[in-house]
Amino acid sequence: MKKQLRQFTVVGLGRFGSAASLELMRFGHAVIGIDINAKIVNKLADQLTLAAIADATDENALKELNIANCDAAIVAIGENLEASILCVLLLKNLGVNEIWAKATSKPHHTILSRIGVSRIVHPEEEMGMKVAQSLNYPMVNNYMPIDFNLYVVEIKITEKCHNISIKNLLKDVRDPINPLLVVRRKVEMIKSLEPNFILELNDSLVLSGSLNALASIAPRL
Repeated sequence: MKKQLRQFTVVGLGRFGSAASLELMRFGHAVIGIDINAKIVNKLADQLTLAAIADATDENALKELNIANCDAAIVAIGENLEASILCVLLLKNLGVNEIWAKATSKPHHTILSRIGVSRIVHPEEEMGMKVAQSLNYPMVNNYMPIDFNLYVVEIKITEKCHNISIKNLLKDVRDPINPLLVVRRKVEMIKSLEPNFILELNDSLVLSGSLNALASIAPRL
């Protein structure tokens, strides 16, 4: 039997919660999925370690599921603000240290941040931003927000940037942009990048910096 790496609890098995649950299972982790909707739970019963029909705002129900022993929890309740907040508070009370929570509005985000969740997720907003970024900067393969106004992007080097140095690519940029690594020919990973490192066609260059700084070099790509 494949060794399970960590144990997670996902509360709310809508599209976001079920997708997160199944992906964690694919990585080999144990997942307890909780939803008050029996139809949703039954649909995932054979795909999760444990799928439970339960009210996540009921502390006794969470105790019976032994949630306190999980490594982290995802609260994917988005449409019911009160249930989301109460669930987070109960999880904290049970001793769950790492809690990620889905927010669907600014007030929801503000309250979640005040009660101290580990990370707040805006799935619809983040997906919308990724689509917009892909349309606006087609040379950007992937991008990921790291912190407030700090992003990591993967850029495909085209003919326009072929045979120029990283120093020249990033020259005259007001805010700092940090080159992290280059993947060459999809097999070689180059991590120590000097300013005079020469970029080649079809390299994948990974950079970190503010959104404004990264946007400022887009015309050069």
